[in-house]
Amino acid sequence: MRIVFMGTPAYATTILEALLKNSDCEVILLVTQEDKPVGRKQTLTPPHIKAWLLEHDLHVEIYQPKSLRTEEAHIKIAQLKPDYIVVAAYGQILPKNILSIAPCINLHASLLPKYRGASPIQSTLLANETYAGVTSMLMEEGLDTGAMLGFSYLKIKPEHNAPMLFDLLADAAAKLIIMTLQNFPLLAPLGQVSANATHCKKIKKEDGLVSFDQSAQSIVTRYKALTPWPGVFLDSGLKLLDLELYSDGEETLSGVIKEIKAEGVVVTCKKGALLLKTLQPISKNAMNALDYIRGKRLNSGYTLV
Repeated sequence: MRIVFMGTPAYATTILEALLKNSDCEVILLVTQEDKPVGRKQTLTPPHIKAWLLEHDLHVEIYQPKSLRTEEAHIKIAQLKPDYIVVAAYGQILPKNILSIAPCINLHASLLPKYRGASPIQSTLLANETYAGVTSMLMEEGLDTGAMLGFSYLKIKPEHNAPMLFDLLADAAAKLIIMTLQNFPLLAPLGQVSANATHCKKIKKEDGLVSFDQSAQSIVTRYKALTPWPGVFLDSGLKLLDLELYSDGEETLSGVIKEIKAEGVVVTCKKGALLLKTLQPISKNAMNALDYIRGKRLNSGYTLV
């Protein structure tokens, strides 16, 4: 099977690796996003999948068009005569002329039709779902609206956060795409019921803003979903880098240091309390929560910020 693969982050890299290792698959082209400036020095940095491919000296042609909506992009891909185009977190919607080249199969990290869109894993965690999963689907011009070919799912454990689920679902997607491709002629695509669909937006920095006037459990949920970026932070700019639920019972005042323990600082919320372990003030390095309150000369009964 001649495959054009489209993907950008680590999630896609795991899937590409599985295709490259499978003797039935020949990846003839990687299409990924352009290199982008990163950090304060704006260092031009390749996407994860490109960096991985170059690091392992794998001889797959890399194509980084600014847009797929050009005649050049269409000709580039069409002349390769792929049997399939496989897409995983590429970052662009495929136009009609690309979709017409070969069957386009997307590996979307949700159990469709739930969480169509840009942040399915984070949204699954934010909604406190019991299960997470991956759907292989035929692509069409709509956003994650195509007919479904297969599923893989897992039960979300209390310790799971977004990076853990990204890794687990990438492994699941890698297995799923091999099964989907090998059985493609026998599959009967299942149309989505749009009435059951939910949509998720692209995560923004402001989504990480939390307050001790919320419940402790809601802050923990947001922390798990939004780690490592944008993380969770207070309106003062103080980042809560490492925390866990200490209690979920009633509290009378929020934001108060309830207890100082060897492993961190217990702070009350509107309901329940958090154990804060690592904090990062604005323009400073991350620090142990105990060092933070010592520097601020705070003690039990004081307001944290």
